Amino acid sequence: MIVDFHTHIFPDKMAAKTIKILEKNVAELGGGWKAQIPATVEALLESMKKNGIDYSVVLPIATNVHQSATINAFAQKVNSIEGLFSFGSLHPMQNDWESVLYDIKEKGLRGIKLHPEYQDFFIDSRESIRILKKCEELDLVTVLHAGHDIGTKPPRHCMPERLKKILEYVKGDKIIAGHFGGFGAWDEVEKYLVGTPLYFDTAYTVDFIDREQFFRIIKTHGSKKIIHATDSPWEKQGHAVEFINSSELADDEKDDIFYKNAKKLLKIC
Repeated sequence: MIVDFHTHIFPDKMAAKTIKILEKNVAELGGGWKAQIPATVEALLESMKKNGIDYSVVLPIATNVHQSATINAFAQKVNSIEGLFSFGSLHPMQNDWESVLYDIKEKGLRGIKLHPEYQDFFIDSRESIRILKKCEELDLVTVLHAGHDIGTKPPRHCMPERLKKILEYVKGDKIIAGHFGGFGAWDEVEKYLVGTPLYFDTAYTVDFIDREQFFRIIKTHGSKKIIHATDSPWEKQGHAVEFINSSELADDEKDDIFYKNAKKLLKIC
């Protein structure tokens, strides 16, 4: 079994337009970030079938305080599709954040996605901490964009040193630091986050990190805290699987990464 714990899709009527905007933002900052597939339900399901992915977790992002109701209604529909789990989202600055979290739980969504860059908040802020604490109370998984984002300008809002500070307030054992703990800041990940209760996902990482460092972090942090993910549509599904399978990791370590840790967090048999 293989689970991809970090994917993005949009409603059909807005998917193409949204992808063009995101690609344009990256191009303006000098990047060449291009979607590998259309970011629709149909395209994701086709990609999964083609690349041997059994389940994908969809991570929507509320980029302003007015979007959560619409986003979470769409998430609930996606969550009913075989092979897909959708998380919900909310904006840390919206006044009704607590009731939104209860609604996400009631809808049967397993967790939320927060993106400190797109949502413009620091991970160790008061607004962030109260959400993370409530998610812990409600047994909701939280996936965070961590580290740099190639589509946004500094300041960076969720770097490893700041991220470690949240562990003064929450256990962290249901929090996934996306992009291997902090995109482009993996020396700091090793300094501040390796050995903590946080999970790291592999989304959009394997082409940017030194190979030796990637597998060293898996060994030192432990395979039971690493989760396979791609950030589809931005990385081709199956690519990270090939990268991990090319290593000398033991079969049980690969199983942890590919599906066991994900099954534990999603509570699926």
